[in-house]
Amino acid sequence: MTPDPSDLISAREEIAAGRRGSAEFLAQSLQHADGAALRHAFIRRFDGAPQVASFVDGQRSIGAPLPVLAGLAVSVKDLFDVAGHPTTAGSIALADRPKATADSVAVARLRAAGAALVGHTNLTEFAFSGVGINPHHGTPLNPVAARIDPTPRIPGGSTSGGAVTVASGAAWAALGSDTGGSIRIPAALQGLVGFKSTARLVPTEGCIPLSTTLDTACAITLSVRDAVLLHEVLAARRVSLAGRPVRALRFALPANVVLDDAEDHVASSFLRAIATLRAAGAVVDEITLPELSALGPLQIGGGFGGIESWAWHRRLLVSRETDYDPRVVARIRRGEGFSAADYIDLVAARASWIAGLTERLRCYDAVVCPTVPIVAPPLAPLVASDEAFHRTNALLLRNPSLVNLFDGCALSLPCHAPGEMPVGLMVWTGALMDDTVLEAALAIEAALASRRG
Repeated sequence: MTPDPSDLISAREEIAAGRRGSAEFLAQSLQHADGAALRHAFIRRFDGAPQVASFVDGQRSIGAPLPVLAGLAVSVKDLFDVAGHPTTAGSIALADRPKATADSVAVARLRAAGAALVGHTNLTEFAFSGVGINPHHGTPLNPVAARIDPTPRIPGGSTSGGAVTVASGAAWAALGSDTGGSIRIPAALQGLVGFKSTARLVPTEGCIPLSTTLDTACAITLSVRDAVLLHEVLAARRVSLAGRPVRALRFALPANVVLDDAEDHVASSFLRAIATLRAAGAVVDEITLPELSALGPLQIGGGFGGIESWAWHRRLLVSRETDYDPRVVARIRRGEGFSAADYIDLVAARASWIAGLTERLRCYDAVVCPTVPIVAPPLAPLVASDEAFHRTNALLLRNPSLVNLFDGCALSLPCHAPGEMPVGLMVWTGALMDDTVLEAALAIEAALASRRG
């Protein structure tokens, strides 16, 4: 019996070789989608996926070219319009929203590439936290952490349901968004790969915004090479890879901020990974980045997320505030009192901050750090306590959100040993250096593979 493929590209190769069909793979994905591990992962399921897979199999049988995504299951965060379905952002405040009449750009590109879209996935309401709790639709539990410890743990957010569909086998990839880490946080907490591209590379038309400045449409995958493939589809561009090995790369490791408050398991897993990279010939220089400790002017009023979300939600809150999660309302209202002049000052402060950090990193291919400083914490205390929730949310967002402020690109990949709680290593740099990050991530993934078994 052929072993199950390890990622989407491996499954595509099985289909191309005629060893298995798209419909067979989809049936397996839909069986997983009906399993207990997927409770609360979907907000709504789509009906057309079997027809897509059958069409792909029919085309292959007559020798037609196999589409890029080969009729394999892909899930969609409930922020993106899918024709024939409402888009509700995980909120009951939008429960009466009409069905979308057209796909969002990102969904249209997935569909054109042969994805079998299986459903809208759950998320933190309006994508507004890195924890993944949703009081309206339930919170999907972290299936990877559950294999190690039965205590129910958070999935990470805001792309909570999307990550769970990939980790549980219901989808080969998940379309999501990343405004301050919403792709990379759940990927890190569930042992997956999350690539946040430069924001401008993938259009966000047809997606409910959190922050029009920081929002990025991107994907969670099972491997870095899948991340390359999904980015090529979503950005409608070819990634250029020189194939440099890890020994040809030079990384910066910040000595400040990114390891603060790191749990022992996260710190030890990350530092083991760094030792592996150095042993493989990579240069990893520990340097201080003062910009990481100077974020105050960029975080007033919740920064871009607070101010821009207030602009979008202010009218809806007049009539539907009682339908919102109070924790989400509190974060949106942080932007309520800010003027146009304050916003202009924020834009200028960000530009200056980006210029300073860019200059400091010009000698490096990328930066490496833990994606988040903690493993997935138990769910119950974060539901019960606002204080615990906000403390945990701040820790989860701290490192990933730096990249969004930097207008950069980043990829989180697993760096823990088998049988351990998932830990993510994040490799990142500035805008439009996406190919460099993807190439570095491929090299890091290869270097860590022998240690991870």
